[in-house]
Amino acid sequence: MQNLLKIKLSAFMFLQYFIWGSWYVSMGTYMATTLKFGGQEIGAAYGAFAIGAMIAPFFVGIIADRYFASEKLLAVLGIFGGALLFLLPSFTTFGGFYPMLILYCATYVPTLALGNSLSLHHLTNPKQDFPLIKTLSAVGWIAGGVTLSLVLQGEKSPVQFYLAGTASIALGLFSLTLPHTPPKKTGKNVRLAEILGLDALALLKKPSFAIFIVCMFLICIPLYFYFVNMNLYVTELGWKFTAAKMSLAQVSDVIFLLLLPVMLRTLGYKRTIFIGILAWATRYFLLATSLTSADWGTMLIFVAILLHGVCYDFLFIAGQLYVDEEANDRMRGAAQGLIAFVLWGVGNFVGSTLAGHSQALHTLSKPVGTIAHDWQGIWIYPAWGTVGVLVVFWLFFREPAKKPSAP
Repeated sequence: MQNLLKIKLSAFMFLQYFIWGSWYVSMGTYMATTLKFGGQEIGAAYGAFAIGAMIAPFFVGIIADRYFASEKLLAVLGIFGGALLFLLPSFTTFGGFYPMLILYCATYVPTLALGNSLSLHHLTNPKQDFPLIKTLSAVGWIAGGVTLSLVLQGEKSPVQFYLAGTASIALGLFSLTLPHTPPKKTGKNVRLAEILGLDALALLKKPSFAIFIVCMFLICIPLYFYFVNMNLYVTELGWKFTAAKMSLAQVSDVIFLLLLPVMLRTLGYKRTIFIGILAWATRYFLLATSLTSADWGTMLIFVAILLHGVCYDFLFIAGQLYVDEEANDRMRGAAQGLIAFVLWGVGNFVGSTLAGHSQALHTLSKPVGTIAHDWQGIWIYPAWGTVGVLVVFWLFFREPAKKPSAP
């Protein structure tokens, strides 16, 4: 039964991230080249995911934990989200496109938390099995990008939303095959502080944990410059099959996810997270240099893409494990809710908004061939911003004391 369960959960993770990988990377290019939206509008659109992340704790805490079985709620969210994605291309003005995108993100983001909690609830050995199942997320993201790029060639087309919508409906129907997971708190009152993860604010009394949270928020500001601008950058450079080429980032993600336990065991949290932040700074300096380096430009961009595994796993996954270790059993869920709210909610919203403003400010009055933006200016600011976060983290964060092993 566990083997069958692992197969089902792996397929679920694959479909879930296939949806995300089908549209998230290329949406900025579609908005800029097809809908002719400006940089501020593109940044705001990427911030829609952040709004969904800020809504998700209410949705999961109030509805999922009290009234509905997780697999049924996943089915409803998947099918309804698919319908919204099919409607999205019909909106060609920002006033219509943006609210519809927010509504869709509010249906998709809760599936991330629900899928993880359902998996952890039913696996008998989650510490061993869940990371392996989670690698199918990266595979799904790669498959979504490759299908859009190589098969459909749809980075500039609304076909990306039809592809994601079809996968979303498939995810909803497939969710009905997952094991029954009844609501955990039927008939119980759920405090607002518990829903928002505010119980975990007590951890901020620890100076190192407070520094960690501040640095995680600050790193999100330069971080989202990559997600908002990267696909448009390589499109202006004349790249073909951009979504497929950028999916190399998820190949790197799988490799470094498998290396992460070794890094944490040998280097600890401080050095591992430091390497993750350093990788982000290196990525942006490579991108800032790539446009002016005629001979090495393409190679520098590919190196920046392949750094994604270090950037993501050594920073975010290691950070989530650090939070899990610092929290006790009573507030573990609240602590993960807090870090998710900081990373995917507030940090995402601020970072995406500023990235869109930066793109608008660096738009050239007269394009140079296919280049319509001052990309060196766009990339250099997040590079130096990341260096600032790196210095603060190294000076003030302290490695947590090792806890005695359980007998």
